[in-house]
Amino acid sequence: MTSLEHKDSRRQFADLFDWADSLPSLFTWPAAMRGVRIEEFADDNAYVVRAELPGLDPAKDIKVEVANGMMTITATRQQEEHDGARSEFHYGSLTRRVLLPDGADEAKVEAKYAAGILEVRVPITAMTAEARTIKVEHTP
Repeated sequence: MTSLEHKDSRRQFADLFDWADSLPSLFTWPAAMRGVRIEEFADDNAYVVRAELPGLDPAKDIKVEVANGMMTITATRQQEEHDGARSEFHYGSLTRRVLLPDGADEAKVEAKYAAGILEVRVPITAMTAEARTIKVEHTP
């Protein structure tokens, strides 16, 4: 079992409410229920998370925190007031938590933002050993 497969097996309920984004828009979800859309993959001994965050200033609107095997991405979009205007933009604070795989080096995480996409690279420094069967000895 690879480190990413192990991560998936540990995260049975981490994405429980992500299905909400794929439902037809029958009603508007409150800001707390709208998530940050991500993709995650392994690339050259690194775990990569890409988040779709268009139209934000990474210096003031995006925050990435890593602690205890968990990465938290928080983004805030401030509402602009326009007289007599209609808006379908989502405003407020959005948060997404991602469980990091075993061996993630939390001290060397790097984040870049370009063209509305936040990319976070987490080096994997210690690969976990494959599962193995241990012989159980019978003692009288």
